[in-house]
Amino acid sequence: MSVELDLPSLARWIRDAGEPVTGSLRGARVGQGQSNLTYRIDDEAGRSWIARRPPLGHLLASAHDVAREHRIISALQATGVPVPATLGVCEDPAVADVPVVIMEHVEGTVIDDEEAARKLSTEARRRLGLELARTLAKIHAVDIDAVGLGDLASRKPYAPRQLKRWSRQLEESRTQDRPDLDALTTVLTEHLPEPGEITLVHGDFHIRNVIIDSATGDIRAVLDWELATLGDPLADVGSSLAYWTQAGEVPDGAPTAVDGFPTRDEISAEYLAVSGRNKRTLGFWHTLGLWKIAIIAEGVRRRVADNPANAAAHGVPTARDVQAIIDQGWAVARESGLTS
Repeated sequence: MSVELDLPSLARWIRDAGEPVTGSLRGARVGQGQSNLTYRIDDEAGRSWIARRPPLGHLLASAHDVAREHRIISALQATGVPVPATLGVCEDPAVADVPVVIMEHVEGTVIDDEEAARKLSTEARRRLGLELARTLAKIHAVDIDAVGLGDLASRKPYAPRQLKRWSRQLEESRTQDRPDLDALTTVLTEHLPEPGEITLVHGDFHIRNVIIDSATGDIRAVLDWELATLGDPLADVGSSLAYWTQAGEVPDGAPTAVDGFPTRDEISAEYLAVSGRNKRTLGFWHTLGLWKIAIIAEGVRRRVADNPANAAAHGVPTARDVQAIIDQGWAVARESGLTS
């Protein structure tokens, strides 16, 4: 798969940013992300960097803002939240026709499929699951004003903002009519929780968006901050639960379905214990997390239909995949008392 960057021009930019570059650069697409495109860039001396750029083709308004992502990661450097060091935002049109964020390459492992999960010990799997909860609590404990993120987004009630934003995204990225997804939008709209505290929220926190020490399960870096905003911290917990497939559940091949990982109940209990928060609105946010993932999947399908180069190596969500997510959303909505 080609690297949508001019590597000789990028080498000059990295040198100008104060980093040595030996010889020519080579690059390769990494990860299974299907939103911003991520590349590992290596020089001939073995130095490595990560470059992130928006996807190819038409971009939805407010989406894929890598300069904003750079701002967030830079602000978190001294907070205890594990993030990569950043070199800067490259806006040289010789490198790419869009801004590109350049950051350090953090050594470690991304657990992005069942095979990678099975290489972990049972102890590391359990520790990783609980470390995800603890790391999320660290993110929500950041003093947003002290680190300069107090104006990152609106501080108005978060749930209506999320419903408005993602409903708009759905309308702009539909691949087919989905009346059951529209009906789930209505259920969420009719059960908005009372406004709560406002913290930094990651917006897309799950096992594929962290780099870990494969020997221990410890988290070395949290990645993919493009959806980060200010909002209700339980929204992040709900999204994480929405991504967490337990043993015996579909989809087949989900890394967290391997034996040894904690359950969703154990993860949420760990988060609540560490953060001191209660679970009163968690069912709403879990449902909204699944609703949002379905919309994201629709967006991926739309971008790949518009430009096949946006497809990740492992493939593209199918219409059936999207329907399965919607069905899960309805199941959680019923379990949480949002609908009968």
